[in-house]
Amino acid sequence: MTRPQPRTGRLCSRVGCRHLATKTLTYIYSDSTAVLGPLATFSEPHAYDLCDQHSLRMSAPVGWTIIKHEPESVASGPTNDDLMAIADAVREVGSRESVVRTDLPDLNIPPLEIGRRGHLRAIPN
Repeated sequence: MTRPQPRTGRLCSRVGCRHLATKTLTYIYSDSTAVLGPLATFSEPHAYDLCDQHSLRMSAPVGWTIIKHEPESVASGPTNDDLMAIADAVREVGSRESVVRTDLPDLNIPPLEIGRRGHLRAIPN
């Protein structure tokens, strides 16, 4: 016997709708503006979470402005310029010669601890 999986996410704020919310509707009363954007991270008391169907059919009072924020459909990832900058930085660090100082005596003194929390410890530079 399999149990039904619990729904994750928030439901649409419209009465009787059992679909998952995908957009958040907020009102800016001082500007007579309704703003429909991506689903908010947290449920706000003065915002309405709407499913796709209700977000397409939403309306605002007469004379109000509706702003619909549509996120870009292209995934925003690193550009070629970003990747080349990272590669250049790695090449630069890798090409540097490491400097080993031989004039300092090896005393084998453990580093001075300035704080400890569980298995972690802080040591001065």
